Amino acid sequence: MSDKRFNPEERTAVFGANVISLCKTVKADVVSKPIINQLVRSATSIGANYCEANGASSRKDFRNKIHICQKEAKESKHWLRMLSECVPEKKDIIRALWQECYELTLIFGRVTSTLNNKTET
Repeated sequence: MSDKRFNPEERTAVFGANVISLCKTVKADVVSKPIINQLVRSATSIGANYCEANGASSRKDFRNKIHICQKEAKESKHWLRMLSECVPEKKDIIRALWQECYELTLIFGRVTSTLNNKTET
């Protein structure tokens, strides 16, 4: 059995699903609705782009898709921070999601960095 902590496809899927679950519990109003929409889009995009990276047609394509994963994770961190202002009573779950997103950002940053270093040598 593989450790899910080291399975980015599973980890990004669970992250996206957890964000969706959280957003379903937030009352959509004039402020929260656009934040929820942006957050769901960026959070679920991380996993979708990771799946695309795994099917990349070249090393350059793979690197670009992983870079997009990193960018979407950074964007998701921003929207999680904004959502915590909308629903302060959910700060604990938002903080846990933010931490997972931060870790995903680091993982994808490391992959991108490693690929860039291999290209330069």
